[in-house]
This record gives sequence, C-alpha cells and structure tokens, in this order.
Amino acid sequence: MERKASPLAAIELEVGYPVKGATPRSVARALDLELKPGEFVCLLGPNGVGKSTLIRTLSGMQDPLSGCVRILDTSIAEMSPKEKARAVSVVLTDSLPVGMFDGYSVVALGRHPHTGWTGSLGERDRARIDWALDAVGARELASRQVSELSDGERQKIMIARALAQETRVMLLDEPTAFLDLPRRVELMRTLRDLARREGLCILLSTHDLDLALRSADKLWLLGEKGILTTGMPEELALAGDIARTFASAELDWDVEHGSFRMHRHACARVSLEGEGSVAIWTRRALTRIGYEVASDSGESSLRIRIESLEGGYCWKVAGPRGESEVSSLGALVAELLKMEHGGDKFEK
Repeated sequence: MERKASPLAAIELEVGYPVKGATPRSVARALDLELKPGEFVCLLGPNGVGKSTLIRTLSGMQDPLSGCVRILDTSIAEMSPKEKARAVSVVLTDSLPVGMFDGYSVVALGRHPHTGWTGSLGERDRARIDWALDAVGARELASRQVSELSDGERQKIMIARALAQETRVMLLDEPTAFLDLPRRVELMRTLRDLARREGLCILLSTHDLDLALRSADKLWLLGEKGILTTGMPEELALAGDIARTFASAELDWDVEHGSFRMHRHACARVSLEGEGSVAIWTRRALTRIGYEVASDSGESSLRIRIESLEGGYCWKVAGPRGESEVSSLGALVAELLKMEHGGDKFEK
C-alpha cells in the first residue's frame, strides 16, 4: 500500500536562532514530527523554551539548524515564497497589518498567493473570503476598521485571513494570549471544529494548559532541555509527562483533576463529608487556605459535614474546641482562618 505524504512533517529537525558573533543557539533537536489532516494540536511548554522558534521553523519563516521540514514530501527549503504561502498559513501575535484597513481588506490579503500579477480578486477569491469570514463568525467585522476592533475581533480577522489563504496547514503562535476567558474558549472551539470539519492540520502554541487538555487531539510538550514529547492529552497526563514538563517547586500536578495546584505544607488535616458541587468547591476553598482534605475522619482533628437546607446549605464543624455551625462557605473560611491565628471556637 502506497504511503500518503504528510501535509507537514519534520525529520531530525534541530531548531534555534543565531547569536551575533557566536555559534547559533539550539533550543530543540532530533525532532521527528507530523501533522495529520483533521488534527488539532497544541504546543505547550515553559516560557523561553523555543515554542515560537519551532512554529517559525515549521512554517519556513526561518531556517532549521539541521534536519528538514517537508510539505507533502517536498522540502520547504526548496519551495518558492508563493508555494509556501499556498501550503502553510501562519498567524502570529505581531502580524496584524497597520494603516487604514477594514476587516475585509485584511482577509483578502490571504488570497494574494492565488491571484495573478494584478492582484485583482475573482469570483472564486471573493467566495473564499466570504466563507472564511463566516467560518470564524466575523461577517459583521468585514466593514469595520481594524484599528477599532478588540483583541478577540482582530484574532478572528487574522484567522479568517489564514483560512482565505486556502492551505491545508495552519500554524498559530499564541493566538489566545491577549483574550479573556470566554474569547479564548470560543477561539479554541472554532479552531478545533475547523480542523475536523475541513480536514485541516492546525497547530497552535499556547500557555493555556486547561483549554489545551479539553480541546486538543494531541499535545506537543516542549521541555526546558529541548525534549519534545507528543501524545494524547489524557495519555500524557497519566504518564506524568505534563508534570515533568512544567515541574516546579511551587506547583504539584493533580492527576485526578487534570490541573496544577500550588504546593504548600498543610496546616492541618480536615475530613469533609458532603456531595455535589458544594462539596467540590468547599474542598477547593479548604485546600486554598492550606488544609489537607480527606473524605474520612482518620487522624483529622477537624471534621466538617455539609447538610442541605431549604434554600441553601449549612456547614457543621466538630473539633477540639467543640461543635458549631455556619451558614455560608465564606463564614466557614473566615472562622478557620481565625482559629489558625489563635482565635476562639466557631461562632455562628
């Protein structure tokens, strides 16, 4: 059976950047990577490990130190600028055009690799531009000046431009960096859906581990020593690769909840009895203020039981200083902090 050429592959790739008057600095080497149609991949790693350098090298914007990048079995180094532009679209955080551009004009720039020497747009070009605007929900931004758009709206326009470019591979460097949480969620969902619906290969670098875990088909984890680990998010979490990539004296990886938590020495052990969302958020509050939370009394000096009341909840607390009851989570935390600093027993 004949092997199908990959839309983008890296073979024995070494990436880095030049240093004036010195040997180029290598940030990662011996990388064998592949992007597959319909795949949404997130590139993660600590600051300064070379994520942007890798994105630029894969796009052909800068040369590798060694090895090669291939587009459908053609070395990207052998491709003309127009051929590259027809094969790979790139969205960088600093790539937004300046000047008196409206949204439509920016998206139309994506058709440049496909137009003739006059640069005039034909019927097919305009249809693709309209499709790209609709694909990211940016139709209402087409007539607005780019300088008037919010960060999230500008990112929509830049992604629409990349889609108008009509490539099979899209590379994005920190597209969610300046967006609030709802806009980050919206953008990640849009990109994931586009990858699957249109059969695109989409790779983006991000610092948003939680969203990457929830959205990506595959993660590329780039560590501080230039080692890159790839795999399904769930497999990398279970194997401890995520914990190793972001290892820190200040953070612990919680494999059960799929998130990092601040490392601290527990001030005391407390048992918690309760169910549902109120128990989950009570546990989080207790952990945040420094308690080790268990589901059984064991050696706990403090026991907390959540009970449901008509229209709310109460927290019943039993400890060395007696028993008491509070009617809100805020009151519970306040009293625990008071006890920690030498206050009296709980007050209702």
